[in-house]
Amino acid sequence: MPTKALPPLSFVRTVLKSFMAESGLEPRLFDKHIRVTNAVKGKVDFELDITKYHTNRLNIIHGGAIASMVDFGGSLAVASMGLYQTGVTTDLNVTYLRSGGKVGDTIRATAECDKMGKIMAYTEIKFYNQQDQLVARGSHSKFVRDAWKHVTEPFAPPEGVAVEQGGEPEVTEAK
Repeated sequence: MPTKALPPLSFVRTVLKSFMAESGLEPRLFDKHIRVTNAVKGKVDFELDITKYHTNRLNIIHGGAIASMVDFGGSLAVASMGLYQTGVTTDLNVTYLRSGGKVGDTIRATAECDKMGKIMAYTEIKFYNQQDQLVARGSHSKFVRDAWKHVTEPFAPPEGVAVEQGGEPEVTEAK
């Protein structure tokens, strides 16, 4: 029996759960400190509670942690388009504008899929500190041709995958 398509928020949270269960990097870097707060088709909001493990020697969030969040957020943006397998990175860029925060702060991000094709996906991610100031922006290109081979129905996780429920009301399209 094929798996039923999910609303975007539930689907993206299910993909996040897969990253945390099957990846080597994300569970070690982000652990339970990262969460998806909303997702609609083409757009994902997420946030990270900054801990000591995310900081540099100045005790502010490390640029490498933000770069990893660009990669992670770009993948979630691809997932918000209905792909459970989110492809592989071909290009990643980050521009840092100001400090993203210190231990105990929360950094928020919005990831959007600007273009989804049969071969490539292009995403952009913006990061905000607790004062709602833009602190960094990134772009992330992904090769998705092989990911499409695993799609029987968009927003339907593979059979046997435990589904995460959304929890909040969802809108069907990004603004």
